[in-house]
Amino acid sequence: MSSFKIAIIGAGSVGFTKKLFTDILSVPEFRNVEFAITDLSEHNLGMIKSILDKIVESNNLPARVTASTDRREAIAGARYIISCVRVGGLAAYADDIRIPLKYGVDQCVGDTICAGGILYGQRNIPVILDFCKDIRELAEPGAKFLNYANPMAMNTWAAIEYGKVDTIGLCHGVQHGAEQIAEILGAKDGELDYVCSGINHQTWFTDVRVKGRRIGKDELVAAFEAHPVFSQQEKLRIDVLKRFGVYSTESNGHLSEYLPWYRKRPEEITRWIDMSDWIHGETGGYLRYSTETRNWFETEFPQFLKDAEKPIDPARRSNEHASHILEALETGRVYRGHFNVKNNGVITNLPSDAIIESPGFVDRFGINMVAGITLPEACAATCISSINVQRMSVHAAISGDIDLLKLAVLHDPLVGAICTPEEVWQMVDEMVVAQAEWLPQYAHAIPAAKERLSKGTVKTRDWKGVARREVRSIDELRAEKEATKLKAAS
Repeated sequence: MSSFKIAIIGAGSVGFTKKLFTDILSVPEFRNVEFAITDLSEHNLGMIKSILDKIVESNNLPARVTASTDRREAIAGARYIISCVRVGGLAAYADDIRIPLKYGVDQCVGDTICAGGILYGQRNIPVILDFCKDIRELAEPGAKFLNYANPMAMNTWAAIEYGKVDTIGLCHGVQHGAEQIAEILGAKDGELDYVCSGINHQTWFTDVRVKGRRIGKDELVAAFEAHPVFSQQEKLRIDVLKRFGVYSTESNGHLSEYLPWYRKRPEEITRWIDMSDWIHGETGGYLRYSTETRNWFETEFPQFLKDAEKPIDPARRSNEHASHILEALETGRVYRGHFNVKNNGVITNLPSDAIIESPGFVDRFGINMVAGITLPEACAATCISSINVQRMSVHAAISGDIDLLKLAVLHDPLVGAICTPEEVWQMVDEMVVAQAEWLPQYAHAIPAAKERLSKGTVKTRDWKGVARREVRSIDELRAEKEATKLKAAS
């Protein structure tokens, strides 16, 4: 097969880039592919390039790896562009958690909707549109954009609707949920079959079968409640399963952010979370985890290099969708997965313009979605609440309309269950001012927001006093970042 080029944006995410790279090279036809990796961090880029070069050398492959902080150089001539960026890094993310917490909005992850996810989208969407502009101008004609970055639905929505690029959103929540179901039912490899449909992070297992036998709600509930670990870690998901009749793909902590009934009062939150790991619902859990492990690849780098000397084992290829999609498109071997695309009637009871996550098949003709799916009414109602917020958030990010942004946050299910309109207006002003360096579309609105904040009358609380575990402050993160820069310069 003739060679082609793959660009990976945000490749400084060392572990994930290594996984994508080895997955793709597990396909025999892809052994001579060109990889162009790009990142803002020259340091991280150098580390990951060393690892990828070692993999190529150790496996005696003709594949080529180039690295550049010039994104346009990486995208030029690429057939596939993969994005895994976090705009603003941990410094901006700390604001996504810290500021809403002052107003009583308690988030575990805050990267999809809720106050944190909406502001994350405001930072990402202008950058996503820059990627799309580069793709239109420089990439191979008909190039495909594979987006792994959150907020998945908003980023994909913006890229398709406004970036005018052929975009697929990819996530691994469905696979993780299926692994849980297989475990509780004792299903071996190949025995579990399922259909998931909905929107990203609110996708629902509407059909579960083991060796062809349909598994109903009562059997799933009994199996989860009998499991010694999941019965404690997934209490909220099990409760939703009992009430909705279907299991959610999303983690206990993440799901609690989308369903306001479980996370609007501190005493209620403690009923549903398990503190054995952050992902089960800890306040600011993902920020804490990300902060504490932000430099893990520095200490693990020698081991990464040593592992890179091992032969690529196709049997260890991950279930991340990217390599399987590329294989299907290039070779015609059919791949079935769950993809984020524009609805256009695929799910009958969700809006046509929404970005859905639903089953599809890929071959050399492209992605072919399974049409005519109808969600259970409760699932559809929950998804529509988020879709309405996503739509307003995307339009606000495109237009720089701060009033529309505030309305989007006001309509978020969890925020709306906790905050008054006055609190939302002040909270958004505070978040936009704190994150101004990453929000160019709101530059015109920042002076007025600062003026309003100077006269603010809404009382907030000590966010550190609210968190069950300390959430690192924006000032601490920025001071640490500056100290690292000074150390590098010296």
